[in-house]
Amino acid sequence: MDWSDWAVWVAMGAIVVILILYRRIIRKNHRLIQLAEEAARLHREAEATEQRNRRLKQQMTSNIAHELKTPVASIRGYLEILLSDRQVDDERRKHFLERSYQQTLRLSDLIQDVSLINKMEESSDLFPKEEVDVCEVAQEAIDELCEKAAAAQVTISNRLTPMPLQGNRELLYGIFRNLMENSIAYAGQGVQVVLESYKDGPDQYYLHYYDNGQGVPDEYLTRLFDRFVRINEGRSRADGGTGLGLSIVKHAVLFHGGEIYAKNRQEGGLEYFFSLKK
Repeated sequence: MDWSDWAVWVAMGAIVVILILYRRIIRKNHRLIQLAEEAARLHREAEATEQRNRRLKQQMTSNIAHELKTPVASIRGYLEILLSDRQVDDERRKHFLERSYQQTLRLSDLIQDVSLINKMEESSDLFPKEEVDVCEVAQEAIDELCEKAAAAQVTISNRLTPMPLQGNRELLYGIFRNLMENSIAYAGQGVQVVLESYKDGPDQYYLHYYDNGQGVPDEYLTRLFDRFVRINEGRSRADGGTGLGLSIVKHAVLFHGGEIYAKNRQEGGLEYFFSLKK
């Protein structure tokens, strides 16, 4: 083999090496492009999530400010009358003071509920967990609300069996109390409420809560757990509610690894299906 043949083989070898290196570079650049595109997509999603959270917080702040106006204005009005009019008789004075006190209770409940939701959203790890029996907690809520239920002629049946899990007792109690208070306040007089288990999965408890009351318009079902959503404007204010009860229910269910949704019953009334992680 003479020198020219060696030169051809060396050239061919060099071409092969260049082609291999080029192919590797192309593959590497393609991977880098894919990584860059993935990073850009994640960045866009993070920005979208941040903007969405910012809008939600702005909306939440606006809603809170709106909700605070009514009780604050009422308290201010009552106190201005008492301070400016020295001729107010004892009966009217007592009435104004009682109304002011009721509005301060509403303010306190509102602040407490807002604080609870914020804590569940931003610092859920601060809620301690312990061994809790769901059936026992539900019965505590029923016992606590027995007088309110009796006044509204509402009967509540707890058909649950023992359901032990690792959870937060306060949040679980809030689930049942808020659902029952909603039925007592809005379902109507002489309503029956039932709490039962409809399925037992390997990792989840599945619960069914329903009443045979008047239900809600279908267009509100998807927004039922949103903050400050009122089916009838002003009704939560009228009965002293904060408009946050069902939002607390949803957050508490999510905290316990479950999901919840609501629907109108064909037989009449409103029902909730939700799960809790064992």
